[in-house]
Amino acid sequence: MRIDCTCIYILPVTISDATPDLATSSGATTAPPTDQAWTPRLWGVLAVLCLVMFLDGLDVSMVGVALPSIGTELGLSTTSLQWIINGYVLGFGGLLLLGGRTADLLGRRRVFLIALTVFAIASLVGGLVDNGTLLIASRFVKGLAAAFTAPTAMSILTTTFKEGPARNRALSIFSVFGASGYSSGLVLGGLLTSAGWRWTFLMPVPFAVLALVAGTVLIPRDRAADTGGHDIVGAATLVSGMLLAVYTVVSAPARGWADPLTLGSFALAAALLASFFVVENRVAHPLVRLSILRVGSIVRANLSIVALFGSYLSFQFMMTIFLQSVLGWSPLEMALGLLPAGIIVAFGSPFVGRLIDAFGTARMIIAALTSLSLGYLWFLFAGSDQPNYTIAILPSVVLLGVGFALGFTSIMAQATSGVDDSEQGLASGLVQTSAQVGAALVLALTTALVTAGSHTATGISGAGFHQFHSGLVLVTGVALLGLLITVSPLLRRVLNPA
Repeated sequence: MRIDCTCIYILPVTISDATPDLATSSGATTAPPTDQAWTPRLWGVLAVLCLVMFLDGLDVSMVGVALPSIGTELGLSTTSLQWIINGYVLGFGGLLLLGGRTADLLGRRRVFLIALTVFAIASLVGGLVDNGTLLIASRFVKGLAAAFTAPTAMSILTTTFKEGPARNRALSIFSVFGASGYSSGLVLGGLLTSAGWRWTFLMPVPFAVLALVAGTVLIPRDRAADTGGHDIVGAATLVSGMLLAVYTVVSAPARGWADPLTLGSFALAAALLASFFVVENRVAHPLVRLSILRVGSIVRANLSIVALFGSYLSFQFMMTIFLQSVLGWSPLEMALGLLPAGIIVAFGSPFVGRLIDAFGTARMIIAALTSLSLGYLWFLFAGSDQPNYTIAILPSVVLLGVGFALGFTSIMAQATSGVDDSEQGLASGLVQTSAQVGAALVLALTTALVTAGSHTATGISGAGFHQFHSGLVLVTGVALLGLLITVSPLLRRVLNPA
């Protein structure tokens, strides 16, 4: 079985109009005044972080397309191939909160540049090794690096640019780069794999080095926070609990959900995470201020991103298997077939900021999850063993592209709205943790449903559309549940106007 779990990191920012020299002694940058101009240096900072986001999308989608070639050359089993993708998710999802908080405490510029250096080195190593274990390890290390670059980049921008219309505009720009990286990676992955799968690992290296050099010059210096402390026990329980939880989720389909080791791992992960919450309520300087979870809009944003990412990536996973292994499409044909969704996100995202200004994030998230749900339902009822692309597949791809374009930008804006500069890393790490861990959970459940009852090596040999039916029902249900959660405040206001 091939798992193509794509992670797109899109960082909300506020683009305002002041000078780029924004460092402060507290470690957080000061919000620029309203009359800030888009100076060349500010554009340069924006370009650096856009490039990093582009590489994130490009890297994961290219590697996903290359998995069959990697397995053939290195003699990796299907289970081992899954870990080339899931190893990245494990490192990324497990340390995101720690990455965001570390940036708040130790200095955003420093953490970002160190993590970007590790990302570049891990990419180079992945393209040179001849051992499957080392390849998977390089992916895990790259996930760890992304766990620090993604929330740190977000906090650099959200503390540099003001909340409001300008942030929504900048968020739209990031959506373009994230989607463009992903959609370009699908096509480039098909082309580069024909020349050798190693190029899918090596291609990002020079661009990562370029971003590192430019970031060193352009990103304003800041200092570690003067106060705040370091919650070592909280960090240890959170990181170990998250790593174990994500590991258990992504390995459970192969081992079995009722396997004693799976159940024991879940129990231990739950105990570690429960210990984390106990610690956070007692320490003077907690890693996560738990009161942030009392803000309804932030909680709904985190649940919405689970519905968005979990359903979208799981549907993509099923389409990858269905189109290539059942219908016999080539990797490049598959990439081109799914490309319209990426194009819609790339060209539609610049307008989402204006829509948020006009209608608000809640209504935009409702529209997004409605579009996603309709896309899944369309393929659920129109799909068949020999589907017509124009009738059965393309409408779903278009609806999903619209839903993702509207939803991701709006959710990220809502998740960081109203949060103090000193906790922007925490807020961004929290929502991205929800996205990655939620995606891992829904993807693992989808995998289990798609392969249920199969005893073949791939889990889909000789299968038809019917084998994907239960998985499609799951992703549709996840999207509808997210829609219900998002619309619930509006329903309460209608039912209880007083």
